[in-house]
Amino acid sequence: MPNNPWSHSRNSAIADDVDFEIKGAELQFVEIELDPGESAVAEAGAMVWKDSSIAMSTVFGDGSEQQGSGFMGKLLGAGKRLVTGESLFTTVFTHEGRGKARVAFSAPIPGSIVPIKLDEVDGRLICQKDAFLCAARGVSIGVHFQQKIMTGLFGGEGFIMQRLEGDGWVFVQMGGTVIERTLEASEELHIDTGCVAAFTSGVDFDLVRAGSVKSMIFGGEGVFFARLRGPGKVWIQSLPFSRLAGRMMAAAVPYGGQNRGESTLLGLGAVGGIGALLSGDD
Repeated sequence: MPNNPWSHSRNSAIADDVDFEIKGAELQFVEIELDPGESAVAEAGAMVWKDSSIAMSTVFGDGSEQQGSGFMGKLLGAGKRLVTGESLFTTVFTHEGRGKARVAFSAPIPGSIVPIKLDEVDGRLICQKDAFLCAARGVSIGVHFQQKIMTGLFGGEGFIMQRLEGDGWVFVQMGGTVIERTLEASEELHIDTGCVAAFTSGVDFDLVRAGSVKSMIFGGEGVFFARLRGPGKVWIQSLPFSRLAGRMMAAAVPYGGQNRGESTLLGLGAVGGIGALLSGDD
């Protein structure tokens, strides 16, 4: 595959390593190259195309060893995915032929597909619901609960986020343009709650009030900002899908007016206003 920042070539000394290339700009897809016996796991319905030597099978949960081999283990893994808004099933694509074979997966929203090697982020990534697109087989998809009540209520993603664990490549979908920031110990970053796409497990996620009462009411940036404190990495998305959906709804509904997705007190409409306040940038 071409050598560019959106591609990667397999290192034979590293387990769960796959070749891949991300193509496109606003509407991207990832093309994964598999050696014989290698597998990729993806969300149901994410496939664009595959070579004929790649066999496809549907499994409960994420198909990882962490979820357990028994029926109850698989049922628990599938239940975790259901809680995060994903399908009960994932699809496993295994290369059963010779040589190289490729399979491609696309993101369902305009934005970016971000490749992350989990063993480079201490084996765990916390991300927004519905962020997982595909991965090398072996990555476990779990649930991350926000333990602080205020953060769960007003943090944009609610109490439940996705937790991706393992040591292989995982591909997550984020809206708009994506920026990666590395925070040093005790370094803080204030982000619109809906724009927090993902962060590593060492980052502390909390809320901070968006200025004075006047700023919260008239500022248009919501009641709270997300406060992320290092050490660790943070991925910021410029266009949360909820904001895009809000714009489309505002244009489609004649009485809706403009809905930027921010939870301003004066911007709460009769329909969905309370929900917008409680869910940050939703």
